[in-house]
Amino acid sequence: MNKPSLDELRIERKPEGGGSAGRWIVLAIFLLAGAGAAWFYWPGGTKATPVRTAVVREQSRQTAGTVLNASGYVTARLRATVSSKFTGQVTEVLIEEGMNVETGQVLARLDDSNIRTSFELARAQLLSAEKGVNETESLLREAENNLQRSERLVEQKLASVAELDRSRALAGSLEAQLNRKRADVEVAARQVDIYRQQLDDMIIRAPFSGVIVAKNAQPGEMISPVSAGGGFTRTGIGTIVDMSSLEIEIDVNEAYINRVEPEQKVVATLDAYPDWKIPCHVIAIIPTADRQRATVEVRVGFDQLDPRILPDMGVKVAFQEASQDEAAQTPAQPALAVPAAALRSEGGRDYVLIFDNGVVERRAVSVSANIQGNILLSSGVTAGERVIVDGPETLAEGARVVEAEK
Repeated sequence: MNKPSLDELRIERKPEGGGSAGRWIVLAIFLLAGAGAAWFYWPGGTKATPVRTAVVREQSRQTAGTVLNASGYVTARLRATVSSKFTGQVTEVLIEEGMNVETGQVLARLDDSNIRTSFELARAQLLSAEKGVNETESLLREAENNLQRSERLVEQKLASVAELDRSRALAGSLEAQLNRKRADVEVAARQVDIYRQQLDDMIIRAPFSGVIVAKNAQPGEMISPVSAGGGFTRTGIGTIVDMSSLEIEIDVNEAYINRVEPEQKVVATLDAYPDWKIPCHVIAIIPTADRQRATVEVRVGFDQLDPRILPDMGVKVAFQEASQDEAAQTPAQPALAVPAAALRSEGGRDYVLIFDNGVVERRAVSVSANIQGNILLSSGVTAGERVIVDGPETLAEGARVVEAEK
């Protein structure tokens, strides 16, 4: 075997630079990609900020009318517990719950036996006084005739002056007695009227037309216009409610009373009929506040009453925009709605931040209403644009942003 020559044992070297060029090319590609990413994520040395956005949408003004929600109760403006003027025993009750009564209708009667006896005595005294007047009138006529005869006799010198004076004095005395007895008749007549009125007061009548909602007494019980204590004396025969006077009483927090106006439209919902929307209106705002509860009472009236509406029912109300009735008569005007979180303010001016292809754009806007967490804008944005609803307070125009992962 031939020994290998020294030339065969020599290591051949490849030209330098061939492999390193490829590596430099790959490195350059990575550097360019990194530069592109840096340009996107670190413009101006600031990293893109993740934010959440919402789409600007159109909303009809007619469907966005509620400015305040509250709750209250149905009450009757005209409601009365009917009682007697005097303490007495009930002999007859003519009412039942749910009965309709008219003004002046008899509801109950009390025992009037004692007053009737006094009434008959007063009538007898009146009759006696009237007869006394008749007697005195007859005596007075006789005395006047005697006085005239005495005057003629004195003129003829057939009677003395003393006799004339006696006739004149008798006539004057009888005339005075007649005047007194006529006054006695007047007193007796007034006494009869008093007992007649007391007899009439033993009959309890309805003070106004309405519906009986409570029957409080039974025959045989004692009744009094004031509480007599002990629990055995009733203070009323029954309770009448004028159903035409039903309205809603609401206690509104004084911090929100500026959203309520007289004649403002209201939509009421009874707890008993949650699907029934009842049109109402504000009657009055009571001009005083409750310092203990920090509330102001508001009276709300029904536009149209219904037999299903009963006193003391619970009710929820939604106060509408003051111009809601005008809007209902005109075609719906679309408004641009954004979530309340999208609205920002600076220097007393409102603005929103628009998400524009990953860049923040600041827009001044005009707010027309704040309805249940949505802001209605009249200018500054267009439907379909995206507004930033969750992002840093320091987010400025031109900053890079990305949509946060949900």
